[in-house]
Amino acid sequence: MNFDLITSKDNALFKEVRLLQATGSKGQKARLACGQALLEGIHLVQTWLGDPGLKILFTSEVGLKNSEIAQAVYSHLEICPDTKVYQLDSALWDLLSELVNAPHLAGLLDLPKSSLAPSQSIATLAGDVVILDRVQDAGNVGSILRTAAAAGFTQVLALSGCAHLWSNKVLRAGMGAHRLLDLYEGWSNQQVLSAVTAPLLAATADAKCDLFSLKNDLLHPVAWVMGSEGQGVSEDLLAQAKGISIPIDPRVESLNVSTAAAICLFETVRVRRG
Repeated sequence: MNFDLITSKDNALFKEVRLLQATGSKGQKARLACGQALLEGIHLVQTWLGDPGLKILFTSEVGLKNSEIAQAVYSHLEICPDTKVYQLDSALWDLLSELVNAPHLAGLLDLPKSSLAPSQSIATLAGDVVILDRVQDAGNVGSILRTAAAAGFTQVLALSGCAHLWSNKVLRAGMGAHRLLDLYEGWSNQQVLSAVTAPLLAATADAKCDLFSLKNDLLHPVAWVMGSEGQGVSEDLLAQAKGISIPIDPRVESLNVSTAAAICLFETVRVRRG
């Protein structure tokens, strides 16, 4: 099968893809403007195989010689025959991927509407929710998404000021968890307080209520709030939430936010199983 070739870094589509990779607000603006995110590498592309939202694939002559990559490309084409496949000149992969010795496979995925239109059509958000309040480190955000999926918390809501959920680094750290989650982002504190129906539990170091003393609270839907690495949970949300502390050795100042999230979510799982 012959695929369209891209041989120059000045190709319009290649330049668009490079914009999607930009860090910070520049990359987020580009992703929201075109409504797509870049999936880099074999694992992420395999996660979305057969999804009609994966409309464009990129590979190379070198990539197609790899049986796993070739199988992924042709398997996706079999299910979604309208997918456009582009074959990049191998030299362009060094410009495209931040990964060392990266496998020559990437894709463009349509972003879900919940990421493109923050809270506009959502009157209420029922059930368990994980709320990320200005968590800025992409690795932490991706790790929390992965933990949320593993713990069965399928709704994750990112407030304005969080790392973009569909940035390259968050996608890589999430390891495919995005596919299992309903993701909402760009919300304000007020929108959270209006829409989320479950009681807010805010993980905070100085709270009097101990996580392991909670029982009845965790048997019903809850909204766990995880605050920013430096400032914690915002005052607006804290005022409406029940503060919960994780007991740690007093010689240790605090826990990483992704570690705290894992403890809180899996304690919720443990209590419900008990």
